[in-house]
Amino acid sequence: MARPPHHGGSLDRAVAEHGGVHADWLDLSTGINPVPWPVPPIPAEVWERLPEASLEDYCLDAARAYYGVPEGAAIVAAPGTQAIIQRLGDLIGTNRRIGIVTPTYGEYDWCLSTPDRVVGTVRAIPSYEDGFDGVVFGNPNNPDGGRHDGEADRDAVAALLARNGTVIVDEAFADVAPEASYVPETQAEGLIVLRSFGKFFGLAGIRLGFAVGPQGDMARLRRLLGPWAVPGPALYIGGRALRDIGWIAETRTRLMRDRQRLTGLLERHGFSIAGHTDLFVLANHDRAPAIAKVLADARIWVRAFEKDAAWLRFGLPGDDAAFARLEKALARAV
Repeated sequence: MARPPHHGGSLDRAVAEHGGVHADWLDLSTGINPVPWPVPPIPAEVWERLPEASLEDYCLDAARAYYGVPEGAAIVAAPGTQAIIQRLGDLIGTNRRIGIVTPTYGEYDWCLSTPDRVVGTVRAIPSYEDGFDGVVFGNPNNPDGGRHDGEADRDAVAALLARNGTVIVDEAFADVAPEASYVPETQAEGLIVLRSFGKFFGLAGIRLGFAVGPQGDMARLRRLLGPWAVPGPALYIGGRALRDIGWIAETRTRLMRDRQRLTGLLERHGFSIAGHTDLFVLANHDRAPAIAKVLADARIWVRAFEKDAAWLRFGLPGDDAAFARLEKALARAV
């Protein structure tokens, strides 16, 4: 069996390979907001009871408004979008030809490849005439931040849907690019959009994500997830945070500013920028593996890529001290 893909955020691996303890490390290996939404006290009953339907509705109502879910579409909460990706094969079905727009998140191929389903990698949204009746793509994409929201891409999506195709759009990083979202079109049969809560709100540990799509597909997904799929504390926090419009607006501004600062820092140290969202920067350097080693020796963990050794992905430092620590280490590395 093929080896499952590596991911960012693996501080256990950083410690095992380079020493120290978790507290020593500056983790820049993920695209998670380093300044999280401030979690308030959680009522005792939220911890003590099974998640009530009213609590799930409280969270879903907030998510529907925040993501702009159209009236004809449905939304389902899950314990993180990865839990939905694990079930995509059941939603897509067998005897299908699915194109995965790459480079991208490795779990799509890992979860969808089966003997009774053809999965291929493509560089652009394919057409039915290309031999595919389904597609999976990130918007914005991980790891390069590429967007697939232009007129040509939307026309290609519409053409697949018109042939009863399946289109899965992973918008885990779309909180910083809401104008690119396909959510407003999710009443269309065959179109499913995934939205992650933890990355933008900086609370990946609560494991909360959403799928938006046609009523029938979302009813099937809800059955696949089963009852009480999302813990009550996650639903409570999601319902509160998704309504915090002031924090959301301020955070988008701060993330854009900090991403621009990170881009400038990397360019000053000889990197070329391969792509970005306002939650991470993908950079090129011909000495990337050696630089990653020097950073790791300084207890700074960044995301390296086996398939492209020149790439390093940097998440955002959370404050001035973290920026200064990265700059000092890069000065030694390059």
